[in-house]
Amino acid sequence: MKLVDHRVCEFLDVMASDAPAPGGGSASALSAAMGASLTSMVAALTLGKPKYAEFEQLAKEIVSAMNKLRKELADAVDRDTEAYNGVGAVFAMPKATDEEKAARKQAMQDALKQATLVPLEVMRLALAGLELTASCVGKTNPNAASDLGVASLTLLAGVKGAWLNVLINLSGVTDDSFVRDCKAKGGEMFASADTLAGEVYSKVETSL
Repeated sequence: MKLVDHRVCEFLDVMASDAPAPGGGSASALSAAMGASLTSMVAALTLGKPKYAEFEQLAKEIVSAMNKLRKELADAVDRDTEAYNGVGAVFAMPKATDEEKAARKQAMQDALKQATLVPLEVMRLALAGLELTASCVGKTNPNAASDLGVASLTLLAGVKGAWLNVLINLSGVTDDSFVRDCKAKGGEMFASADTLAGEVYSKVETSL
């Protein structure tokens, strides 16, 4: 069964257990997925309301885009755990001969790179969600304005949490070019998300 198919309490029980996965990476993807869902809800509460007719098209676009992001982020909850399990599986590989040691070393590098790319993708998706959320501020049902603020926080948590997972996996990667590229992309997304989320939260707080 996929992690996202569990009941919430069941998922929390699995996360609270002594199993190393799901862990922070899956939690980050889930946090971002919740943020995307909240922004979608706010847009949905704006649709069909004559009072907000001028924002009808924007609301439709937000609902469509956020639903896509939500599904991709929900999928990443499991993909992150699968990537971590891929790293764990390498430890079970034989290492009695030089050939086996070389194969094991290469497998670990491949697994660590995959475990880096998944949270890096979560960062990209969560940042896209923040950009869409920012476009909603002041253009959606004001009765749900606080939900946009919460969306910005949970999306930012997804970005920051995923960044930590990128960094911890990169610490074991020996491909310098890969490490530099991932750190550059991730660092840029982190900075953009941090600024954007702060702006959204401030605007929402001021409007209440």
